[in-house]
Amino acid sequence: MAQAMLRLEGLPDSSLDAAAEFHARWLAEARQLLGQGEGLVLVFPAAPHPHHAWRLAAVQELAREAAPQRVTGVEAGGADATAATIAYLEGAPGVTGQFLSAADD
Repeated sequence: MAQAMLRLEGLPDSSLDAAAEFHARWLAEARQLLGQGEGLVLVFPAAPHPHHAWRLAAVQELAREAAPQRVTGVEAGGADATAATIAYLEGAPGVTGQFLSAADD
């Protein structure tokens, strides 16, 4: 099942500021995309560990709100790793409310 994708660009370095900006700038667009009846993959830029908690919470709450549609989050790595992670999610209909890292290992 196809999912919409929203690339979140230009988030601040501070985790508190980034969370505030996500909610002020991107949340309405995420809900609008979910309103079109597809699932959603949120693609976050790479960031240090303090960002993990707010990102996971945002993805989980959106997934609860949008059920039975799927909502997942991906922390972008290199282009190939990010594309592979998104492709995996396309073929994993049971995965929702998860935040995955597309690190280049």
